[in-house]
Amino acid sequence: MSSVIEQLHEELESGKTTATALVEKTLTHIRAGDADVHAFLSLTDAEALRAAGVVDEKLSRGEEIGILEGAPIAIKDNILLAGEKATAGSKILESYTAAYDATVVKKLKEAGAIIVGKTNLDEFAMGSSSENSAFGPTRNPRNLERVPGGSSAGSAAAVAAGFVPASLGSDTGGSIRQPASFCGVVGFKPTYGAVSRYGVVAMASSLDQIGPFGATVRDAEIVFDAIRGQDDHDATSLSEMHDAHLEYGHVRVGVPKEYFSEGLDAGVRASIEHAIEELKRSGMEVEEISLPSSAYALACYYVIMPAEVSANLARFDGVRYGLHESRNQLYEEYLASRTNGFGREVRRRIILGTYVLSSGYYDAYYAQAQKVRALIRREFDEAFKKVDVIVTPTSPTVAFPFGEKSEDPLTMYLSDIYTVPVNLAGLPALSLPCGHVDGLPVGLQLIGRPFEDKLLLALGKKYEELRGPFPTV
Repeated sequence: MSSVIEQLHEELESGKTTATALVEKTLTHIRAGDADVHAFLSLTDAEALRAAGVVDEKLSRGEEIGILEGAPIAIKDNILLAGEKATAGSKILESYTAAYDATVVKKLKEAGAIIVGKTNLDEFAMGSSSENSAFGPTRNPRNLERVPGGSSAGSAAAVAAGFVPASLGSDTGGSIRQPASFCGVVGFKPTYGAVSRYGVVAMASSLDQIGPFGATVRDAEIVFDAIRGQDDHDATSLSEMHDAHLEYGHVRVGVPKEYFSEGLDAGVRASIEHAIEELKRSGMEVEEISLPSSAYALACYYVIMPAEVSANLARFDGVRYGLHESRNQLYEEYLASRTNGFGREVRRRIILGTYVLSSGYYDAYYAQAQKVRALIRREFDEAFKKVDVIVTPTSPTVAFPFGEKSEDPLTMYLSDIYTVPVNLAGLPALSLPCGHVDGLPVGLQLIGRPFEDKLLLALGKKYEELRGPFPTV
């Protein structure tokens, strides 16, 4: 598949366009089309044009430029960009301005990428539809009456709408892969620790991971190569990365039977099975495997994640930064600031997390969930002794209409049933479009061994070749 970033790079080097013209065109396109989509919360015109001027100066001197230099990129609004708002989709941070760049932003700038804006998200990255954003939902560019997924809704929609060739999101339980599936773009969740989390507003620190969206797998790979690596500011980050050396004819593909049970839409199943057949026809070995503890992954996730949420969001007390509500007593100020600053879903998860960590319930819930998490990880380890990659649906359905699940949290949480096991195990996973159901995209999920991110991306590019161009609808 032809990479959009590589095409732009060729145009810049050949003199067909300039970085300034490219940025101006991008910003004009966003302003003309984003009123319907609402992918962006803010644009960074002045800084983007300044950065474009630097690239143009290099080109005018005949200097070579890097693959990302001059490429317009969008970033999720829970990732810090110095001097710009970082709302995390919440009223409590509506007026907060970042004092420094996140490590991924610093690396993108060093690579010459041009950040054109901050994208919309479910509040504090909690949601699967964008309906939890304090600033209104993002709409799916494939069908404006459907949700784009979440929580990285704006980042996925910005790529799907053609505003930018790539963007950054964060993935705690599927927040890159699920919206990528719904919007028909590529979304990559790297191995936990492959990308620094320094400068991302923390949700659940043992699960959060920053990763790219791309128009193609190659576009996502280019961005991943720029942002990955160890960072002294993040003790969980690592420099380890295994190269992709497998020959496609010797790739062993595992298909877990538990991911094709009740609850999977028939049309989605047919699209995934067709994709698996394409992999088999290419010479890859396909075999059924079992991941029985995946049945408990969602329950496990919704114990561990809220527990970490309750701890991480305790800092938003209305005193140090963020929304402040003045009252006569300090406790009343805390209560008013957090009640008025946090939305319903955020409050729900804080309460759940505080409950499972409380005296008398910690062992029954949190400690037990950690044991299940270890079991899930071990089952993946055993599976990867037999296979090189695991193939599943990304989501059990295609994008659903606005309001269909917003009043039923449990039904909404089920949208992430195929993605949360990956976060619990710390594995890399890639979602890429593989078909349509009723005109809406279906996502194919590829799951790999820890730090075999490059192999996973190579397999994704191979599948794109087998599939051919993915039609827009």
